[in-house]
Formats: sequence, C-alpha cells, structure tokens
Amino acid sequence: MNALLLVAHGSRKESSNTEVKQLALQMQRLTDGKFDLVKHGFLELAEPSIPGAIDDCVKCGATHITVVPYFLSAGRHVTEDIPEEIAIGQKNNPAVEITVSGYLGARSEIAELLIKAAVYAQGGRQ
Repeated sequence: MNALLLVAHGSRKESSNTEVKQLALQMQRLTDGKFDLVKHGFLELAEPSIPGAIDDCVKCGATHITVVPYFLSAGRHVTEDIPEEIAIGQKNNPAVEITVSGYLGARSEIAELLIKAAVYAQGGRQ
C-alpha cells in the first residue's frame, strides 16, 4: 500500500494546523489512485509528529511512504530536521520503504501559482 505523507512545520495556532489537515484531505481526493492513503504530520508544535505520522501510515497498512515537505525553501528544516525525524520513523518501521519528494518551493509551478495569486488579489480570475 502506498501512502503520501504531507509534512508541514506545525503552529501554535490551531487554525493553521487545521489548514494542513484539510489540505491532506483534499489531496486524498486528488490522488487518482496513485496513493492509497494521504496523511499529514508536523515537524514541531503540533501532532502528529513526523515519526508518529509514519507510524499511523504503517498501522493503516502502508508498505511505502512518500514524504512531501510542505515548505517553500531549503532551509535547515528541509535539509536537516525533517530527514532526522524521518530517520526516527524509519528506525521504528524498518520494513517500510520511505522516500522524500522535493519540497514545495522547488517546484517550477510555484512562480505560476504566485502570479495567479497576485492577479486574483487585483480582482482578476485565477
């Protein structure tokens, strides 16, 4: 079973964490069968943690997990902290294959999305 794990920073503001949860639910509807399961996890300040979310995926039957960092740049969280947390989850679930996609900000589509947001703010259509 293939799982997608959306990883965000986490916030003290619960509404921000809820946005991530809602995004994961929306992604589940859009996977078009490419992933059997979409879960979310947080680096800090919210639950589930990244290792906890990996455990949740495994409990649901995942044998392969693709982690998608929901971050805009390759700062310390992307290059060090997230890999460290994934390593903990991997150690707890050695039989599961875990891969990590590029972080959100590395995608070429980001510039287009930002232009769409700016046009929308000016009263234009997306």
